[in-house]
Amino acid sequence: MIVLKSTREIDAMKKAGELLASCHKEIKNLIKPGVTSWEIDQFVDDYLAKHGATPQQKGYKGYEYATCSSINDEICHGFPRKSPLENGDIVTIDMVVNLNGALADSAWTYIVGDASEETKLLVEVTKKGLYKGIEAAVIGNRIGDIGHAIQTYVEGEGFSVVRNFIGHGIGPSIHEKPDVPHFGLPGKGPRIKEGMVFTIEPMVNVGSYDSKMDDNGWTARTVDGKYSAQFEHTIAITKDGPIILTDQGSEF
Repeated sequence: MIVLKSTREIDAMKKAGELLASCHKEIKNLIKPGVTSWEIDQFVDDYLAKHGATPQQKGYKGYEYATCSSINDEICHGFPRKSPLENGDIVTIDMVVNLNGALADSAWTYIVGDASEETKLLVEVTKKGLYKGIEAAVIGNRIGDIGHAIQTYVEGEGFSVVRNFIGHGIGPSIHEKPDVPHFGLPGKGPRIKEGMVFTIEPMVNVGSYDSKMDDNGWTARTVDGKYSAQFEHTIAITKDGPIILTDQGSEF
């Protein structure tokens, strides 16, 4: 069942989203060769605590960290680690913020130092794909219109869209209905209605869209070892169009 959110609930989630966005802005200044994703995870834990919030995924189904930190060929749910990031790496930092019981979820891919032209294009296309999906998230459309907009754009640029991991509704719980695939056919899926709140979070690969799981049971990576990027926002559906609750303000 899809639970529609009240204006009060959306306002509370927006405050959580603003805090999350401010944390990502700080992370952007930390990313450089030699820094570890472990240090970034510790920073996020401390930053949220100082602002009266908690990392919601810490403890979720036994997950131990404040962030997911996915590097290079890792698609999602990578563990923070103590090995330093290297020039040319990309790292996706994904987090869910709980501020006074209201949740917001956002992931961002960062380039470490200098990157190849292919890597830069991957990151740019993935980010633009996110916004193509958001543009389609309007009252009267269907969830399938979001995925179709993303898939059409991404594949037109020569990349592939991951199938095994999708966006989701969010509210008091991290994962709610509706499921939000980043691929598919227009006119399919649930009708988009005012009061829906969900994430759009395309994961885009240089090579095959297929994934494989690490032995830790969490981390998914590309089957061919090629790079993967991800960008995610939490959005609320209003009569005036989608509102990005995790908006960073200057994202291009």
